[in-house]
Amino acid sequence: MSSDHAATTGTITTKVPARLDRLPWSRWHWMIVIGLGTVWILDGLEVTVVGNIASRLSEDGSGLPITDAQVTGMAAALYVAGGCCGALFFGWLTDRYGRKKLFLVTLAVYLAATALTAVSFSVWWFFLFRFLTGFGIGGEYAAINSAIDELIPSKYRGRVDLIINGSYWLGAMGGALLSVVALNTDLFPKDLGWRLTFALGVVLGLVILLVRRHVPESPRWMFIHGRAEGAEELVDDVERQVEEEKGVRLPPAGTEITIEQRRSVGFLEIGRTVFRKYPKRATLGFALFIGQAFLYNAITFGFGSILVKFFDVPSGNTGYFFAVIAFGNFLGPLLLGKLFDTWGRRPMIAGTYILSGVLLFVTAWLFGAGLLTATTMTACWCVVLFFASAGASSAYLTVSEVFPMETRAMSIAFFYAIGTAAGGISGPLIFADLTESGVVGDAVIAFCVGASLMVLAGLVAVFFAVPAEQRSLEDIATPLSARTAAPGSAGDGTGGNAAGGAAAGGGGIGSTG
Repeated sequence: MSSDHAATTGTITTKVPARLDRLPWSRWHWMIVIGLGTVWILDGLEVTVVGNIASRLSEDGSGLPITDAQVTGMAAALYVAGGCCGALFFGWLTDRYGRKKLFLVTLAVYLAATALTAVSFSVWWFFLFRFLTGFGIGGEYAAINSAIDELIPSKYRGRVDLIINGSYWLGAMGGALLSVVALNTDLFPKDLGWRLTFALGVVLGLVILLVRRHVPESPRWMFIHGRAEGAEELVDDVERQVEEEKGVRLPPAGTEITIEQRRSVGFLEIGRTVFRKYPKRATLGFALFIGQAFLYNAITFGFGSILVKFFDVPSGNTGYFFAVIAFGNFLGPLLLGKLFDTWGRRPMIAGTYILSGVLLFVTAWLFGAGLLTATTMTACWCVVLFFASAGASSAYLTVSEVFPMETRAMSIAFFYAIGTAAGGISGPLIFADLTESGVVGDAVIAFCVGASLMVLAGLVAVFFAVPAEQRSLEDIATPLSARTAAPGSAGDGTGGNAAGGAAAGGGGIGSTG
């Protein structure tokens, strides 16, 4: 199945990419966003809930013989490992068998694993299904990001991708507040409340599944994999829906593209494409993912310990501070997302990375000088993460749009796995002692490490970021199946006009223009 010899099924010429990119924003696009994008809320809910219920799970009478350290240590590590494995496994399947099949399968894996976590009766059972929950969520990242970017018009792709990835923090806020209610023993017994938090994730997932059933396969994937007629019919139907909603005729589509259809792409060809043809873009992907992973670990891994040890905040109240930080994280992509499509990818990616790193350096200096309180420390973190969250979300956007379509899901999976491993494995090893030692200087070092890597990633973006704003995916990276490469589209160049470039569309998301 990993053969490097891709089967071809014929040669076709199509305007499907240009037709999709010229669409104004419509109800159909909202269905895509709701059906595919809301899964990040589940991820934020999952991670936050487990962190907040750790102390309850370890208490006598919880129904599970597990320690606090096992929940926040082994279970968390298995969730991360599951995410990495799931991203790589399902990413490969997504490129081979299609976006829709896999974004239904990955959500089903998540639902089953979360439901079985809720009925855990032993430690090994809890560990197993935390791994499988992460396995499903990791697969979601690859399948969903690739589908979203291929279905959303180029005019809106940046802001939509950023806001969707930033919605993780809505789940984090919900998880923090849900845990306060679910763990209240006046409302629920000790052995029931924590199970209900997982059950809620299942309920939300089922609602998403109902919407997701109506999300179509990516027409871009279809016409390359021998289903050109189905792709044309699907786009015909979408165009009819949009014209009926807007009451106008759509303008003619732009440039067509000619491709050699194929059923699969082997691992060797994917590797050669990502690392040999696009080495600068691969370097950019590594820098962005590792930079944001370390900055987030520098702050969030020990934020509770810092508040408790240095500012005497009661341990039971740290969740409220976290909710504030999570809200700041969500506001960043929400308010800055449009600028990635208007000001451009390079200035915004480099700017958010460098600015958040510099602000964390300032926070470290203020903290080291003893000039902060718990409230002002949290305010500083919020400002830092307002910019960092937009930057971190743009990392996912970047790796999903700068590589050829046939490698898209696998590229997302690979860089996601690298970032997740750096954040979930290397981060705790580096920051655990620094943030929990009770020594101000150690915490300052942790902040400076995260800030330095964020600034370095921003500098890489200054030189290597691709000006992908409002450009067709086929223009940014010519498909491997294309019969002739567009001028300037080879390697790490700026790209040509393989699929008509950016098409005229409406105004912001939700506009009628």
